[in-house]
Amino acid sequence: MPLPFLTADRTFEAADDVALPFEDRDRWRRPYRPGPWRVGVAALWLLLASYVLFAAVIIALTGTVTGAAVVFGIALAVIAGALRLLRMGVWVSARGLRQVGFLMTRTAPWDQVTAVRTVQQPVRWLGLPRTVQGQALMLVRRGRGTDDMPMLMTTHNADFLGRVAAFDRAADAVEAWAAENNRG
Repeated sequence: MPLPFLTADRTFEAADDVALPFEDRDRWRRPYRPGPWRVGVAALWLLLASYVLFAAVIIALTGTVTGAAVVFGIALAVIAGALRLLRMGVWVSARGLRQVGFLMTRTAPWDQVTAVRTVQQPVRWLGLPRTVQGQALMLVRRGRGTDDMPMLMTTHNADFLGRVAAFDRAADAVEAWAAENNRG
């Protein structure tokens, strides 16, 4: 049974002459696995949601239906937040590169992408204001200056903190998608 998520976090055969061995290139996919920090926080949110759902059932049995509906709505919001947290990251397809954030998603078609490159610079630690020296995967778009280069992912975000080798594999996969689709 195929899993509903697809990743490229595995070794490829040296005999493959195709850098990106996927059966459906038009499908959006994340070229790496979600990191343990992201999965752990989402699991805690889902655990919290289970307690809130249990509270909604108790309120429905002993209190008012309106109060239970409000608590049930809060549980649904926590579940939606946990699922959105798991969807965050960089996604690629034959159509372009997509950066999914918690509240906003940005998509850049491949014809607008000049380059995707890894740079050494100060990066935010787990998205907090504290910065540390690390690597970032940057997107260079046509007609935009170097000041407007968004960071796609870093060595210190929730997916790659403490996993530098996984960051290198993911950056190589995204760069391979960019090179493959900018060939013409």
